[in-house]
Amino acid sequence: MPHSILVVDDEDLTLRTVSRGLRQEGFEVFTAASGEDALTIFAEQKPDLTLLDIVLPGIDGVEVLRRLKQANPAAIILMMSAYHMVDRAVEAMKLGAFDYLIKPFHLADMIATLNRACEMLALRVRVRDDVEQARGRYDFGKVVTHNEATSRMLEVARKAAESDHTTILLQGESGTGKSVFAKAIHYASPRASMPVLELNCAALPDSLLESELFGFEPGAFTDARRRKEGLLERAHQGTLFLDEIATMSASVQAKLLKVLEEGVFMRLGGTRPIKVNVRLVAATNADLKEAVARGIFREDLYYRLNVVPLFLPPLRDRVEDIVPLALELMQHFNRELRKKFRGFTPSAAELLQRYPWPGNIRELKNVIERTMILTPEGDIDAVSLPEEIRDHARTVPMRLPDATAGSAPHARPLITLHELEDNYIQEVLMATGNNKTQAARILGIHPTSLLRRLKKDVG
Repeated sequence: MPHSILVVDDEDLTLRTVSRGLRQEGFEVFTAASGEDALTIFAEQKPDLTLLDIVLPGIDGVEVLRRLKQANPAAIILMMSAYHMVDRAVEAMKLGAFDYLIKPFHLADMIATLNRACEMLALRVRVRDDVEQARGRYDFGKVVTHNEATSRMLEVARKAAESDHTTILLQGESGTGKSVFAKAIHYASPRASMPVLELNCAALPDSLLESELFGFEPGAFTDARRRKEGLLERAHQGTLFLDEIATMSASVQAKLLKVLEEGVFMRLGGTRPIKVNVRLVAATNADLKEAVARGIFREDLYYRLNVVPLFLPPLRDRVEDIVPLALELMQHFNRELRKKFRGFTPSAAELLQRYPWPGNIRELKNVIERTMILTPEGDIDAVSLPEEIRDHARTVPMRLPDATAGSAPHARPLITLHELEDNYIQEVLMATGNNKTQAARILGIHPTSLLRRLKKDVG
């Protein structure tokens, strides 16, 4: 699809010559002979590019540029000026013009400059598409839960995401999805189109962690041959996710505190303060209060991080979510592995709910993928699940949510097969949004049989 361009010039010959050349190159061309007309046509037609002369009757080109940028900060605008007006062209560049052409110019030079602008436009489209895809992948609405505590936490996370400067502390065991939540917060925030970068503080020794965060100047240490930007610089205007922050050394903690308080830092070996605007999301599976009490984590940094604390419950405290999550993962791996699994038998669902999942959602994901690779398509039965899950069920009774105690799991005697089947049917219905046709397909029964069973239970 050809790009559209608005050409603004009060010289009729220039306007006709440039427009003809652009149409021959496949552009859709709009023209204006004054700044006032340019503002009107820009608002109505929303061109991809604007070629704008500096000298215009009435409102001059620089003022038109300023107003166009106010209306659309992402607008790509190229200026045209006579040689003696270069200082005004430079002023326009400072206001956000993409480039400028000195009159008289060759048509080939103009096309070459416009092609670079089109490349920028294409890059922006790709970035926008990538952001939209990421938003879909990390959407809070796609978090599978029927757990009251998790639902409350999601509501807080949504509100915190909208306040794009607020620091957020994610707490929870390994495998509960802290990295996914950090990205969901970023893509639900006004910073969504800017970078989101991630660093596991426990994966690097102190010296490397410091250089990764803050960058360094040439000669800062033995192998520092050239300047390196740190993650804080690269995440400017975006989000930085620091996982396992409790492992950070005291010296790095002090520097991070300064960033949170003043928004400035210096590269290793540097002498010039660098100002950044970064939203920080930190995560830990340790008890930071205990770390403060033991003197291994700074109290002032803890309070700076703990502006909005979010606790991600372990999977063993979300028993009602285990089967819906497993079904969601099954659909994911059906697509990825090109399989056609339908669901879990009641006995398999029971084993999944009895198991404590020490590795949380990460472990559940691995189990579902492994089982689907090694098992014939259809329904996954208890005998297909890993041995550790089957062995655990031999000694531990079924754990079900206690309706009188919110989301806390409550031990009770083993349930009957009929009760187990009813529970499984309800889990599948919840996971499918009460879509009985889809639920029947997952359960491997005819929709009429499902409706008959539901009516029987109600009766």
